[in-house]
Amino acid sequence: MFNSLRGRFILSHILPLLIVIPLLGVAVIYVVENRFLIPSMLSELEVDARLLSRLVEQDVGLWRDPDYASQLLGQASASASGRLMLLDANGMILASSDSADDNRIGTILDIPSLADLPLGQVSVTRRYSKSLNGEIADALAPVTGQNGQLLGYIRLSYRFVTFSDELYQLRYLLTGILLVSLLLGAGLGTVLAFNVGAPVQQVTQAVDALANGERNEPLPEYGAFETRRLSHSVNVLLERLRGLETARKRLLANLVHEIGRPLGAMRMGIEALSHGAEHDPKFYKELLGGMDQESARLQRLLEDLSHLYEQALGVLELDYEEIDLSTWLPQTLAPWGQAAMQKPLHWEVTLPPSISPIHADPLRLGQVLGNLVSNAIKFTPSGGTVTVNAGEEEQQVWLRVCDTGPGIPLDQQKKMFEPFVRGGQGRRFPQGMGLGLSIAQELVEAHGGKLTLESDAGLGATFTVWLRKKSF
Repeated sequence: MFNSLRGRFILSHILPLLIVIPLLGVAVIYVVENRFLIPSMLSELEVDARLLSRLVEQDVGLWRDPDYASQLLGQASASASGRLMLLDANGMILASSDSADDNRIGTILDIPSLADLPLGQVSVTRRYSKSLNGEIADALAPVTGQNGQLLGYIRLSYRFVTFSDELYQLRYLLTGILLVSLLLGAGLGTVLAFNVGAPVQQVTQAVDALANGERNEPLPEYGAFETRRLSHSVNVLLERLRGLETARKRLLANLVHEIGRPLGAMRMGIEALSHGAEHDPKFYKELLGGMDQESARLQRLLEDLSHLYEQALGVLELDYEEIDLSTWLPQTLAPWGQAAMQKPLHWEVTLPPSISPIHADPLRLGQVLGNLVSNAIKFTPSGGTVTVNAGEEEQQVWLRVCDTGPGIPLDQQKKMFEPFVRGGQGRRFPQGMGLGLSIAQELVEAHGGKLTLESDAGLGATFTVWLRKKSF
């Protein structure tokens, strides 16, 4: 039982009660009995003895007639565990309320403090009594006559067990309180243990189910703050696993589509060549050109997958160089200008007379710009315009690619930078793996910059790369 978190929580909650409360109860009983109740009872005994001495001093016959005194005390309603005695001035027993003392009438008691007891003062002591066979509380009060002469003594004795009997009710009450406290503590500890253990057990079962590929439903987030956070973390993990599973399926579907089409086209070209297509020079040239385009498409696909693999491993490395954008941009954009004009599109490149150099990886930055321009050319219909320009603001340089394509709706813009999301605006069959923008954003952020998107449905799209200037 105590190997589980629930059992240990119950034990940790009850163990202090089992140790502290009984000890505290014993201490309380001891202090209450010895510091409050017993002194209070002895004080009451002293008052009773003083009151009896005042009463009997009015009846002088008690001291002269022992038979009368015995008869009178015999009628006293003394408790079975206590007794009332009349002693003369020398300590001799004149009468007793206890019939067991009848054979002691006329004997002198050995009471050491009797001779030293001042008149008018009551002596209360605790001592062992052979006749009562136990510890007693003894009150001795002197009785004087009208002329101040000592007549004798009133002795009021109670077995000490009598006081203990009167304290039993308090002990029972305190014991009951202790037992109720233990039961309440155990019940509260059990409830709290279940409240703590149930969410943890639920999370454990959910993690086991995830490990076995069985868990699909999110966990309810309840309980203490820590367990709620734990359940929330499991739910986040579950959501990410779902996303990864969706991305995996999307990746496989895209791979089948993107690899299957160029391979099919190349296979058809090979089949045409095997049937003598080389004898028609024009057809032969077109066939080779088409096969070259399909192989280039496969090459770009492999590059995207390679970058995705590096991104997953976190091994992206950049070879920084100082780049003069005034020279580098025209050289990088030249092939894309040819591709845009062949579609045909209006191709515009606007650069300032001078622009600050940047510190970046030219190959990776060229990949970013190529992805953005490629998308602009792909989604802009014939007759549209693709514009590339550059500039600088304060400590940043920006590169901007604009097109007049169908644009991107606002609700889809946040998803455009996610892997495997393919834009289908204006096309029945979207092309590509859906990795271009994700890779571009990753590369820009690796350079310490950011990639932003501005677009409205039907009004084209504008992508802007922000990079830091080279520090001198």
